[in-house]
Amino acid sequence: MLSERPKRAATPWLGVLALFTIAGFVEAVFWEQMEALTPLYLPRLGVPLAEVAAWTALVAIISNAVGLPFLPFWGALADRYGRQPLIVRAFVAHVLAGLLALAAGNVWVFVLGRAAMSLSLGSTGLMMTSLTEQAPSRRLGLAFSILNTAPAFGALVGPLIGGPIVDTWGFPTLMIVDTSLIVAVTLGLAFGYRETFTPANSGSLLQLAADGVRVIGRSPRLRTLFPALFLLFSGSMLAVTYVPLAVLALYQGDQPGTAVGWVFAASGLTGIVFSPILGVLADRHGLWRILIVSAVVQALLTFLPALARDLAGFTLAWAALSGVSAGVFSLSFGVLSASASASARGRVMSYARLPINLGYMLGPAVGSLVAGGNVLRIFPVAAGLTLVGVAALVVAWRQPGEVTVAAEQPPRQPALGNSGSGQFFTTKCALRAATLTVATAPALKLK
Repeated sequence: MLSERPKRAATPWLGVLALFTIAGFVEAVFWEQMEALTPLYLPRLGVPLAEVAAWTALVAIISNAVGLPFLPFWGALADRYGRQPLIVRAFVAHVLAGLLALAAGNVWVFVLGRAAMSLSLGSTGLMMTSLTEQAPSRRLGLAFSILNTAPAFGALVGPLIGGPIVDTWGFPTLMIVDTSLIVAVTLGLAFGYRETFTPANSGSLLQLAADGVRVIGRSPRLRTLFPALFLLFSGSMLAVTYVPLAVLALYQGDQPGTAVGWVFAASGLTGIVFSPILGVLADRHGLWRILIVSAVVQALLTFLPALARDLAGFTLAWAALSGVSAGVFSLSFGVLSASASASARGRVMSYARLPINLGYMLGPAVGSLVAGGNVLRIFPVAAGLTLVGVAALVVAWRQPGEVTVAAEQPPRQPALGNSGSGQFFTTKCALRAATLTVATAPALKLK
């Protein structure tokens, strides 16, 4: 409710938006480069070529599992000590990850570095919540459109520049560049703005963390939406984990890093194009309807890369799939945020990355069983997982869609998903429900 929003800080909201946008861009560059180029680096760490596919899955599973037990506490710590320290914490974790990857002399130290990245979970939700409090209500739509475009450009630029760096100077050089950029962003986040949020000092951290879980458990829609997104993203994460190996299987030249970079850059470009288009369609025809239809299209497109016979065909198929899946990702954040009341939204959105990180465990685990001698086999399996996620998404759509914090019962508002009215996070929607606009957030690395 607009009347309850705290006063904005002395830091101009445009400055906060610029800082968060730069941070999101740098973070996306780092994530995309790590994901795209890790399979190329594993042989340099002593992994036999025949075991690279299995190790690719293992790295993905371990690196995401480590951070999950801490996820309930990030929101609780933010409630206790403020959001800014917890946002800074995420980028300190990235600095640690870069340093460990740089120093890695064997695969296990490198895995430890990848695992440190998962300690950054929850930062995106905290940024979005902080920006909601500081930006003028009439500018929320514009603010979130700009903020959520940064990861898309990071996904485009990261592999495009990272691949040639790895081919020319090696992976450690790339880590030096990335870590230096993240250190600069960390300092900017620590000293570059002042937040308006007043931390709460009552209750233990365990109680606050448990209450964050209860907020989700009390909502029938959220109880089903989180598992549905987990299944949906498991298919996406299965596919994206093995794309570098699929590129290597089809590429015949001596610049593999550059080839992988171009394939991922093409997918980033289509994400920038498709995500706003799906947002406009959702604005016109309803958020939930467009999400479900788009997810079905995503599942069908996931079959195409398996049919590719050369790198050009694979790149086109993967770019088309990535464009639609980027829009699905954005719409998924939209329905997640819209399923919570304004009073509970910050706690709910701190778990926004949970289905993705769990998907990063299930997807690669399934892929390691089916990749075998032909990595392209994983794409039909990924399509099947996506279709199961779509079915679960339909079930979630049919559930009641509001959740409130304990001891608070604000007036019930209509659920966006069932109304079909098409109020897709425009500025008017932000004014009426203080929802978060994520229509233009195509990158799959938000946290």
